[in-house]
Amino acid sequence: MRAQLGSGEVTLRRWREQDAAALYRLVLESIEHLRPWMAWVADGYSLDAAAAFVADAEADWVRGNAFNYAIFVSGRPAGAASLMARVGPGGLELGYWLHPDHVGRGVATRAASLLVAEAFRTGAQRVEIVTDVANTRSGAIPERLGFTVVDRRPPQEPVTPGEDGLDVVWRLTPDRG
Repeated sequence: MRAQLGSGEVTLRRWREQDAAALYRLVLESIEHLRPWMAWVADGYSLDAAAAFVADAEADWVRGNAFNYAIFVSGRPAGAASLMARVGPGGLELGYWLHPDHVGRGVATRAASLLVAEAFRTGAQRVEIVTDVANTRSGAIPERLGFTVVDRRPPQEPVTPGEDGLDVVWRLTPDRG
């Protein structure tokens, strides 16, 4: 995976240890927006959590477990996106979140598109996105990018207050991308 993707207004760059303070500020500014969907902010967020995330991100990158990127809009941090090797051989799961100031402007769609292209460039056979059925904004992104719904997981107890508990699994393969 390349450490930097994209050009122009929306770019992605691999998280580095020195990014912990910037990540912490970004999450704090976004916490009310993220809380309904992201379990890792349910009980708050700390600078230690940000530092642990970027340290883990670097280790995961080296091991090939996950490729975590900061999303930048016009050079300013705007969110995060990841490709994670947790959906079986040949597949990568894509996840994303944005600061609320950047929602509804195509930023997450552009970031996801960059990650899909990178995944297929490096040999992935499929990319999957998992969204809760209640998170319609998040679910609109794979739909815009041509992903197909391949599964609806039986309802489970919601983990966060915004969830309905029904996960939708979206998939894209290189021949459809």
